[in-house]
Amino acid sequence: MRLRTKRTLPIVFGVLLIAAAVTLAVQLRKHAPPEPARLLPGADGFLYVNLKWVRTLNAASQLPPVSHDLEYQQFIQETDFQFERDLDQAAFAVHYPASWGGGGTGGAATEPRFSEIFVGRIQHDRLKAYLRRIAKSVDDYNSTDIFNIPIEGRTVRVAILGVRTVAISNHDDPQLIRSIVDRSRKLASPFAGPAFLRKYYKNVPLASLAWGIVRVEPAGPGSPSIFGGWSILFPRPATVVISARYIRSLHLKAEAFTASEDDARIITDKASTFLTLFHAAEGSVTAQGVDPDVKTFFESLKVTQQKTRAVLTATVPPGFIRKAFAESASPLAPATPHTEDNAGAASGARKSDTPNTTKSRKPRAK
Repeated sequence: MRLRTKRTLPIVFGVLLIAAAVTLAVQLRKHAPPEPARLLPGADGFLYVNLKWVRTLNAASQLPPVSHDLEYQQFIQETDFQFERDLDQAAFAVHYPASWGGGGTGGAATEPRFSEIFVGRIQHDRLKAYLRRIAKSVDDYNSTDIFNIPIEGRTVRVAILGVRTVAISNHDDPQLIRSIVDRSRKLASPFAGPAFLRKYYKNVPLASLAWGIVRVEPAGPGSPSIFGGWSILFPRPATVVISARYIRSLHLKAEAFTASEDDARIITDKASTFLTLFHAAEGSVTAQGVDPDVKTFFESLKVTQQKTRAVLTATVPPGFIRKAFAESASPLAPATPHTEDNAGAASGARKSDTPNTTKSRKPRAK
C-alpha cells in the first residue's frame, strides 16, 4: 500500500504541475498584446484596430457607403481583397527618425517610417501574383518571398506570412521585415513582441476595438514640428495610451504616463482648462438648442490625475458618430481619403494625401 502511494503521489504532483503551467500560459496569453501586434518590430508607437469586432458589434452601421476609385477597383479585381469587407485586424508600428531624439527607431529617415500587419480574408495566389507584377525584385528569406516595391523614391517591402496575414514595411533597413518573418513562426509565446509594447499594453482596457501606445516628445530645441502642438499639454516626454471600446456607446480613454506627479498635475490642469472652454462653448450654444448627442458627449468629458498619470475619458453616443460621418459625407465638401504611408503597399500607390472617410481609395506607400 505504501509502495502504491509513493508511486501515485509523483504522478498526481506532475499532473497538477502541468495543469498549473497550462493555466498560467493561458492567462499570460489572454493579457498579451494581440498576435498581429506581437509580430511588429521595436518602435516608438503602436496602433491596433480589430475590425472584425467592429462588424460583430455593428459599431460601424452609421458609416456612409464606401465608393472606390479606379486604382482601388483594379486592386480588388486582381486580388479579390476589399479592405472594408475583408480586413479583420490591422497593427501598425511607427518609427520616429533618429534625429527626433529619444532613441527614435527610424534610423536616418527624415520622416516617420511604418511597419504593419494585416489579417483578413486573403486570396493567397491572387495577391502573390499582383505583388509579383508590381515588384521590382523579390527576395527569398527563409522560404518566404519578400516583394520589393519601389514607390516615390523608397522601397516598400511586403511579405505574405500565412493564409490570412501580410506584413509591410517601408523602413530603410530590410532586416525589420525579416525579423517579422522570424517572429511569425514563434507566435505561441505570450512573451513575444516589443518590450515597449508589452510594458504599456496592460493599461489597455479589455475588449478595446482599437488602441494606440505612443511615445510623445514635446517640442524643444531640435524637436520636430509634428510635436509642436503636444508641448501645450506635455512639459516633458511621456507615453500616451489611447483606447476605444464600444458598449452601447463608444467609450474613449487616454492616459498620459509621466515621470512625476508634478508632470501629471500640469497635464491635468491644462486639460481641465481646455475642457472648461469646451463646456463654455457648449453652454453658449444651449440657448439656441444644442443637439442632445453633442450635449451628452461634452458632459462625459472628464480629466483626472492618478499619481503620475493624467486620465481623460469620454463617451460618444452612436447618434453623435452617425451625424459626424453624415456631415463629413456631404457632397458640398468632398475630399480624398488617406491611410498611412505604406499601409496599402499591397494595393499600390496613389497621389492624394488628404484625409477623408467618405471614399475608400487604394492606400499607398512612400
